[in-house]
Amino acid sequence: MMRIIFLGTPDFAVPCLDILRQNGYVIPAVVTAPDKPGGRLGTLQSAVKTYAMAHDIPVLQPPKLKNPEFLAELRDLQADLQVVVAFRMLPEAVWNMPPKGTLNLHGSLLPRYRGAAPINWAIINGETETGVTTFLLKHEIDTGDVLFQECIPIGENETAGELHDRMMHIGAQLVLKTVQSIEQGHVQPQPQDLSVVTLAPKIFTETCQIDFSQNTQQVHDFVRGLSPFPGA
Repeated sequence: MMRIIFLGTPDFAVPCLDILRQNGYVIPAVVTAPDKPGGRLGTLQSAVKTYAMAHDIPVLQPPKLKNPEFLAELRDLQADLQVVVAFRMLPEAVWNMPPKGTLNLHGSLLPRYRGAAPINWAIINGETETGVTTFLLKHEIDTGDVLFQECIPIGENETAGELHDRMMHIGAQLVLKTVQSIEQGHVQPQPQDLSVVTLAPKIFTETCQIDFSQNTQQVHDFVRGLSPFPGA
């Protein structure tokens, strides 16, 4: 079995980590965001850290991914492959380290909806389908060669939260399929079609203001695309 370093932070990433562990892959460590102060709640840790600690998987939480000590520690783990799900942008020193590369799961059918909020923007724009994509990391974000994709229909009243919850389990199955194919030497990476690129930029407070000059359908899509968080 391959040795896989898993990099991820929120709930969306946990099913992917779980399915790899359940299928016998060696996870020498996970890399996740540093803990955050939580006020009266104390320190808040990521969903990935919570899962890893519950299953005795070592946890790395580097404040800076270019830190020489972290890079040395990562190298010493001798991973064959790295899997990234909902994590920050990686420097080349990290993504280029393992011999079989670093794969990422993205919540769209790349090259459509490249960026931080693909689930939200697909719904806001009234799409009737989206999907999940596994691809190999390279310098520019969400631009690497595609490995596998799976289409997912979007319900006419489905919210971003509901689609997120469906997508994270479908995505986990796709990650497992991709890892197994890499292990067996059956992958054929395909470059993205630059003629159909669309973007899904980060959503800010001002993004969330409803424009009531739009028609009913557009307002409906906007509201569900921002539900339950951050909210229209």
